[in-house]
Amino acid sequence: MIFQCHDVHRVYQQGDATLHILKGINFSLNAGEVVALIGASGSGKSTFLHLAGLLEKPSSGDITIHAHNVNTLNNTDLTTLRRKHIGFIYQFHHLLSEFTSLENVMMPLIIAGIPFKIAREKAILFLEKMGLSHRLNHSPKKLSGGEQQRVAIARALIHEPTLLLADEPTGNLDDTTSEMVFDELIQLIRTQKLAALIATHDLELALKMDRIVRLHNGVLEEITHENKGIKQTKIFEPNEFV
Repeated sequence: MIFQCHDVHRVYQQGDATLHILKGINFSLNAGEVVALIGASGSGKSTFLHLAGLLEKPSSGDITIHAHNVNTLNNTDLTTLRRKHIGFIYQFHHLLSEFTSLENVMMPLIIAGIPFKIAREKAILFLEKMGLSHRLNHSPKKLSGGEQQRVAIARALIHEPTLLLADEPTGNLDDTTSEMVFDELIQLIRTQKLAALIATHDLELALKMDRIVRLHNGVLEEITHENKGIKQTKIFEPNEFV
């Protein structure tokens, strides 16, 4: 088991108002498992991903990553755990515009103290896996949307995390490019045997994953999807895939 949370709550205070976003979340994720996270806009998907990625701490409850209870860790230990074990992919690529594709992908390794030559060789390998061997020295502005997101995926996986968190990773792409990039991402996840939690509004993508969980009224529900070939299914609410 790579990731687990038990009775996790997240509460925010806005003036006199108390916002109870997550209400007793119980969830676990194993190595090699890819789980789709769905829910209406504002349901708390990003909040849940922030907690899973150690960017926030729960208001109450326990989150465990690789047998480490995050509530017992200081900021330095949390940063170390995040850098070693967690990869992030967002809807927008957040590439550094002043650096090339190769330099963007090398960056996490350089920050981690990996020698330049080794970092460069590994970054080239990952970009080749994403079909970008001909784009190594291009800046992000010279890449298409799909190519930019492929670079972002390579950057997220270059340090070989055990847990991948993705927030609408293809949400900024057209349907054809989205499917292509997602299939490449899934192939890398399977090859590296990662545990992956992927938030999406795309029904077709959700149905390609091993499990689907839904955030609804602050509670995480398991969704069955036996009929993967059916596009319209009653298990989803209309506003979840808008």
